[in-house]
Amino acid sequence: MRGFDQVAERPRNWLVCCCLLVGLSVDSSFAIVPTPAPDQSGPIALTGAVIHDGNGNVIGDGVITFDNGIITAVGSTSDNFDLQNHEVFDLQGRHVYPGFILPNTSLGLVEVNSVRATQDVVEEGDINASVRSAIAYNTDSEIIPANRFNGILTAQVAPQGGLLSGSSSVFKLDGWNWEDALLSEDVGLHLHWPGMQRRRRNPESGQFERVANDNYQGQTQLLHTLFQDAASYTGEPLNLNLEAMQPLLNGSAKLFIHADGAKEIISAVRFARGYGVQEIVLVGGADAILVLDFLMAEDIPVIYERIHELPLREWNDVDAPFKTPFLLHEAGIKVGIGGGATSIDRQRNLPFFAGTAAAYGVERETALSMVTRINAEILGVQDRVGTLEVGKDATLFISEGDALDMRTSKVLGAFIQGRDIDLNGTQQQLYERFRDKYQNQVE
Repeated sequence: MRGFDQVAERPRNWLVCCCLLVGLSVDSSFAIVPTPAPDQSGPIALTGAVIHDGNGNVIGDGVITFDNGIITAVGSTSDNFDLQNHEVFDLQGRHVYPGFILPNTSLGLVEVNSVRATQDVVEEGDINASVRSAIAYNTDSEIIPANRFNGILTAQVAPQGGLLSGSSSVFKLDGWNWEDALLSEDVGLHLHWPGMQRRRRNPESGQFERVANDNYQGQTQLLHTLFQDAASYTGEPLNLNLEAMQPLLNGSAKLFIHADGAKEIISAVRFARGYGVQEIVLVGGADAILVLDFLMAEDIPVIYERIHELPLREWNDVDAPFKTPFLLHEAGIKVGIGGGATSIDRQRNLPFFAGTAAAYGVERETALSMVTRINAEILGVQDRVGTLEVGKDATLFISEGDALDMRTSKVLGAFIQGRDIDLNGTQQQLYERFRDKYQNQVE
């Protein structure tokens, strides 16, 4: 299996080798992303595994088989599956997980944050409903392999900027081009609700402070005008923004509302409901715990994004972000975990965000489901990915230890729709390059 041998020598403390990247300049011939994997050529069976199916179940001494990219059987050795004609891999107690799903990311749209020429994530202006992340997605991004190496095999790629940023699509993290990688196209529009306050630096004290957003009324009125025009749009004259909003208003697309403050959350949801928007997802949700009853009454799922962040306010408990997924889940809200509030280079830590949630109250398999099954349900791709079930895509990975624990996570191999993915990337090449260099010096 491609990946087992290549990753076997990965250092336990992989954060150390990641630090080698800082300040290094590598010639373009060295930094080449792995070639997309070929289609599955024959049936495969993984035996002797600890299978985490994403539904909360753990199968010891498990067996999972797949053919033509589709899972054909999941169970235990005692089920005596017919493995004739299968290529069999004995995992000897290693763990098998459904591929993690990263929502609300700029992966494939941004390469280097400080170099504008590598950014294709923000359009000019406040209203860009017609913008589609799908056609801008870059399958050759060097950041993609760094995410796959932590078990992230599916991602919702979303545009940013302005008030209405455009539509996001869900991608498999392997493919020659965006058409190859596309899993679900234009799943919803992204509304960044304006804050009632803004952050600024006090010119006298030099300290940051929050002041009223003088543009709030004007920004909300702009959105009202836009939605009113979209509701009465007949198609003539052609307006790409108003046309792009029709799936949202007829219920065939979701509205992803990006908001953190309690007042902003309530205002944004009431605004959307006022125009008949049926499918709403709250993204961010730092103050979601303060509006639990409201979210429950409106049946709104949450993609919580601030687990590894400081609290919004000085008087909040320092561990408030860690506990929020547990409190939301206990209240009965469907909550997934995302990484969009962090920088693009930290979003690969998605499984460890779930691990932190598990350390602060969430049952471990439930925490796993927050980055697999629940994220798939929120994004509308639960029929394809998110759990290990017969009939779904064989998008999964194999880990030496607990994939939610930074200390033990060691991804040995991965499959996307049954294709054996090459996990070797720039970081692994750099590690091997400088390991050999310094080992020779010591010897």
